[in-house]
Parts: sequence; structure tokens; C-alpha cells
Amino acid sequence: MRNEGLGSWPARRARKTPDAAALVHDGRTLTYADLLGRVSRLAHGLRALGVRRGDRVGHLGPNHPAFLETLFAAGMLGAVFVPLNTRLAAPEIAHQLADSGTSLLVHAPSHAGLVDGVRDRVPVREHVALDGPSRWAHGYGEVCDRAGEAGAAPLDVPVSLDDPCMIMYTSGTTGAAKGATLTHGNIAWNAINVLIDHDLVAGEVALVSAPLFHTAGLNMLTLPVLLKGGACVLVPAFDPAATLGLIAEHRVTFMFGVPTMFQRVAREPGWDGADLSSLRILTCGGAPVPPSLIETYQKRGLTFLQGYGMTEAAPGALFLDAAHAESKAGSAGVPHFFSDVRVVDPDMTDVPPGETGEVVVRGPHVMRGYWNRPDATAAAFTGGWFRSGDAARLDEDGYAYIVDRIKDVIISGGENVYPAEVEHAILADPDVLECAVIGVPDDMWGEAGRALFVPRPGSGLTGDAVLARLDGRLARYKIPKSAVPVAGLPRNAAGKILKARLREEHGGP
Repeated sequence: MRNEGLGSWPARRARKTPDAAALVHDGRTLTYADLLGRVSRLAHGLRALGVRRGDRVGHLGPNHPAFLETLFAAGMLGAVFVPLNTRLAAPEIAHQLADSGTSLLVHAPSHAGLVDGVRDRVPVREHVALDGPSRWAHGYGEVCDRAGEAGAAPLDVPVSLDDPCMIMYTSGTTGAAKGATLTHGNIAWNAINVLIDHDLVAGEVALVSAPLFHTAGLNMLTLPVLLKGGACVLVPAFDPAATLGLIAEHRVTFMFGVPTMFQRVAREPGWDGADLSSLRILTCGGAPVPPSLIETYQKRGLTFLQGYGMTEAAPGALFLDAAHAESKAGSAGVPHFFSDVRVVDPDMTDVPPGETGEVVVRGPHVMRGYWNRPDATAAAFTGGWFRSGDAARLDEDGYAYIVDRIKDVIISGGENVYPAEVEHAILADPDVLECAVIGVPDDMWGEAGRALFVPRPGSGLTGDAVLARLDGRLARYKIPKSAVPVAGLPRNAAGKILKARLREEHGGP
């Protein structure tokens, strides 16, 4: 094959295991032969609509086979895939479509109104609707059938591992999201890291409830499983109660989630009696994993494999294996097999074990740069190392402990307070469902901590009680000066708390 990239994966896998299950969705199973046929027909249809090598092809919608079919079809043509966050508002979607120069957009029925509303503000030439044609969009099925019998033959456009594969926009917890340009090689090397460090097998059954447009749900879970020849059970959205049933029904072996997802599952009424015997791999990332959550799953005989990464690294950088899950509890682990990670001072000097510095990453999985943002790209790299903006410390054995975002550190009376440490202590309280700690102005200390927490319904938990329960568990200077109950915490689609918004809404003195 002349195509070395992701667009060749369906054909390469279909020639090995054509009859194995690839995707399960809404009661239907697609084999790898089915997947190849659907991707080939779509690729021919997209080419008939004018999509060529280097063009950007977007997708906007919840988890669905069409997401992966569009990704692979774009790769088969040498085009660049642009996954769009379904939780963004119209102006944000318009920005990403315009910024990426997307020329064709596939969208789900749930987002037809949004797309219609931004059509006059974006460069998109062609629209494809999953629910059929409209006055301004081609129907997905119509596009797949457009090429007729020719659509059954896979296309083989020359694509190298150095060619761009997708533009994946960063979470955008602060400022406008930037498009990380990930090559086919970036994504392939990341998948290889997962295969090595997770010990994936061909019989893997992955539950994909994390959004596919997020780098972890796609690149740490779905694509490695498909590369290995396992099956992915796609559900449109995460539901904690449904998760327990899906695990038992499909004999799920592999799950990924952010800590909040796993917390919600464990707080379901059916948790204690749920059949979890098929589960083999639980990976958790996106935010530091509270020790209390680790303990909850260990009581059910389940061990978290924690990781740390970022969109710009496709995304895996650090990984904590099962053998050290207890002895190094709370750590993000050591670098993936084909990854290098350091913890450094601002001048890029390695900090001694136990001291806090910035995480920097290098490897074949790290992006080439931000789409059309040479200044931002130059600022993000020093000597070939990507600067994460995350604070961490290493222990004597080289295991990394992510402390917090550098910009979120609270400096109170000259002492550094890392919100994640305080949040872990608060989340150990069974009456607290979620929490976030921010810094607010303080006349005496310059800055003081404020905890925003979501109490368990019916608990009657007050802010004073939250603070009182921290006494003796944290140094006095780390305990927030105030705690405020809230109905919920704002999060982006990756599950990360939007602390900038919390500071805007709750950051007054």
C-alpha cells in the first residue's frame, strides 16, 4: 500500500480479521470487512464532492460509527480530519471551522440547527447530514452511494507518517482553542505506546462513552483497540447507570474515563451488586485521580491505570502500570515506552527529586505544531521539548506526581498551595460529589483559597463543615479560607473544570 497512515488501517485490519467485530452501536455490529466497505464508499463519495489531499474534513456529532468512518475516509484521501466538540456554542464552532479552513462538514441531526446558523460565517463548501439530504446538505447515505460500484474498491492515495492526519483543538480552558496538528505518525506512535503499556489483546472490548472528539477517548482508547483488532462499543453519551448495564451486557474489558465519570459510576445505587467481572483495564486521566477514588475501585477488585497527557502529545506522556498502582498511588507514572518526559525549572534545568517544576515532553507522538499559529508553536517548544504548563515533582524512583496547572497555583502568605492537593482531601468526604479550589484576593495573605463544592443531595453539608473536616488533615495554610456550596461546576468536553470561569463568578473578595 502507498498509504502508510490511518486511512489504510481498515484495509490492513480487514485483510487479517475481516469477520471480527469492529464497532457495536445501537444494537448493530460492524465487522472489519463491513467497516472497510463503508469507509471505501464514503471516501469515493467525498472525492466526488471535491475533497482532495490536504483538504480539511470536519465532523460534528456524538459518538457514532460515522465519526470513525469519516476519520478513516479522510485519511484514505490524504485529507485532514477535524473533530469538533459537540458542547461548544455556535461562535466557537464557527471559529474552529474558519480557523481550520474546513471545506466539508459531516454533522449529526442534533447539530443541524447550529450548523445552519453558522453557514454564512465559515468557508465550508459542502455539508453532509447523517439524517439525510436537506435544502443545503447532502445525505450521508447518498454520499456513500454516489460512486456506485467503484465505491467498493479502497482508494490508495500516497500518505506518509509525516503528513497531517487531524487538527484537534485544545480544550480551551483559557482563551481561544488552538488546533494541534497531529500527523499520522504522531497518532500511530501513541497507539503503539498504548499497545505496549496497556498490554492490549485482540479480544479487547472497549466501552467508548468518553467523547470521540476528545483526544483520550479517540487516541488512548478507540484507535489502539481498532489497531489491535478488538471491538468498540460506541454510546452517544456517558450515563453512569447505563454504564453498569453495558459492562455486563457486552462483557466490556477496557474503559477510559476522567475521574468524575468513575466517581459517578461508583455512586450509582447498583454499584455494589454490579457484575464487573469482565473488566480488565480501567484507565483514568484528564485530571489528577483522588486517592479516595482509587480506594473505592480497589474494594471491588479493580485497579486504575492512571495516565497523564495532553492533546499536543496525541496525548499519552506518562503511564502508571498495574504493578505499581498501589505502591505509587497518586502518581501519573513514568514515560510511555516511546516518550521522554522531564520536570524542569524555567531555564530547562532538571529539578531534583521532590521539588516542583514544569513537565516537558518529547517523542514521535508530539505534535508538529499549532495549525497556522507559528508564534504559539515557537512559544510552546524549547529545544525540541514541548512545555506543558503543568507542575509536577518526581520521586527518587523517577515516578511523576502531577501537582497542578502552574497558572492555578495559589500563593498565600508566600507559600505555594496546589489546589489539586486540597481538592483530593475534600473529595475524600462522601458528602462531596465535586469540588474545585481557586485563589481569591485576601488583604492579609495576598491570596487565599476558596473551595466550591457540590454537596450530596440530602446531606445538608455546609461550607463550615467542609473546612472543619480538613482540620488536622492539611497544613493550616493549605486549608481554604472559605467554602461555598454550588449546584454544579462548569466543565469542558474533556471533563476538565473551567477554573477561569469559576474565578470570574466566585473570585471576589
